[in-house]
Amino acid sequence: MQYALNLPTGGVCGDPRTLATFAVAAEAAGWDAVLLEDYVVYQGHQDWPTCDPWVALAAMALSTSRIRLGTEVTPLTRRRPWKLARETVTLDHLSNGRLILGVGSGDPQDPGLSHFGDVVGDRQRGAVLDEALDVLVGLWRGEPFSYQGAHFNVQEITFLPRPVQEPRIPIWVGGEYPHPGPLRRAARWDGSCIFARDRHHTPADVRAIMAAIDRHRASDVPYDVVVGGLARSDDWERERALMDELADAGATWWLEWIRPTEEDAMRAAITRGPLR
Repeated sequence: MQYALNLPTGGVCGDPRTLATFAVAAEAAGWDAVLLEDYVVYQGHQDWPTCDPWVALAAMALSTSRIRLGTEVTPLTRRRPWKLARETVTLDHLSNGRLILGVGSGDPQDPGLSHFGDVVGDRQRGAVLDEALDVLVGLWRGEPFSYQGAHFNVQEITFLPRPVQEPRIPIWVGGEYPHPGPLRRAARWDGSCIFARDRHHTPADVRAIMAAIDRHRASDVPYDVVVGGLARSDDWERERALMDELADAGATWWLEWIRPTEEDAMRAAITRGPLR
């Protein structure tokens, strides 16, 4: 089991310099990754400052040397995949190959979707996400690439450089358990970060996720199953025991969310380190 922090990009974290210092603290405390939430307006709080996660990740990459960095998750339905291809490859080089890209179809209630005329239907957002991933990975190959789809059309073009990581930057797919669409989509890529709403995953959840992934996955390349996603409880020993059970069931990453609050309280939550 590896251990990741999920940090907000709003409130005191609306300043990318604060997030860079948090990443330094997380690396020193023994965390394996720091993943940023990706919002245009942080969780609908229009009176909160919000920073761009990609600018913040660049600051974090330059301030650290070991810890993995990424998003949890980026709604590709409001992104141009060629712009994200350029950003992710640049950040993979800047971090010496430490980037993880978490993706999802986005929450239709998120003002970052609903207030700017982006697609809101579940099926349509899923279709846009699938095509965007095809375009993104096609451009990452660094070879002549073209694409004709229902939502994106790309005339033949070559994007260089390629990512540092081989065969590509890892892609984790999010969504809500137990909806089948995100599970089928996650099977195409490198990991599942599908959440269980307002509760922790159970070992049965993990086994069901892995079974669904196996039904739709042809490759035997190692695959990541990310669990957790809530703030740490007061009962640390019970949480450690749950992590052990989830790891035995096949989970590979535990994700701990740090609530947006005062900077000192957030720093203390980071520096206490993971519950190994």
